[in-house]
Amino acid sequence: MLQFDEDTARVLEDAYQGADISRRRRASFDALSPLPGDHILDLGCGNGLLTLELARAVGATGHVAGYDASPEMLAAARSRLEDRDNVTLTEGEASNLPYEAESFSKAVALQVLEYITSRRPVLHGLHRVLQPDGRLVIGDVHWDTLAWHSDNTARMQRFLGVWDNHMAERAVPARLPEELRSCGFTLETLCPLTICDTALRPDGLAAMMIRLIEAYARQSGVVDEDDAAAWAQEQQELAQEGRFFFALTHFIVTARRQ
Repeated sequence: MLQFDEDTARVLEDAYQGADISRRRRASFDALSPLPGDHILDLGCGNGLLTLELARAVGATGHVAGYDASPEMLAAARSRLEDRDNVTLTEGEASNLPYEAESFSKAVALQVLEYITSRRPVLHGLHRVLQPDGRLVIGDVHWDTLAWHSDNTARMQRFLGVWDNHMAERAVPARLPEELRSCGFTLETLCPLTICDTALRPDGLAAMMIRLIEAYARQSGVVDEDDAAAWAQEQQELAQEGRFFFALTHFIVTARRQ
């Protein structure tokens, strides 16, 4: 588990509410199409930003259940959602959903499945707790779409290889159609959303990833401090010279419970 200093935590909070991640969150929100009275499961709710938006949309007659494995993330979510009577937050693993069968009309999982090695048990669990014809929305990155310029391509590939170790599956969107069908879902749509930047924006996805990758590389012990600092510094210099380029595609998958 990554440990963040105060400055890095502030960069992450800015990025979570910045344009790039807000676009991804909004795309999942729109695909889910929450209505008044809906009962929605937010699987991997994290710090509660999407949970809050869903709670507003379903209103007093609806309910949103936020579920996450991280106590630190849930603490942030509880602070954000403390005045919401139509939200419950629960800590637990995605493969063990503690809800009654057919409890939810809709479910959403935003950048969760890439951290799960065995996704079928999770999808079977979602099938169990969704009502017949219930809608499931999954948002995840296909990491093979990452294009990130560096004058030192060997070093960039080395750092991205280190970053790969923090996830279980780098190609979730490519795996999902078959996995969903095998778990009792009908695939409806698979839509790409690409982030493409030629500026290193303080609230952008690239700025957040630089912080995360640098911290992960340092804490994993597979690179030295100077190498990590040089990798991150190069991106700042490329941005100052007008040569920064970063692109990554996130996919929003919509399915129905059969």
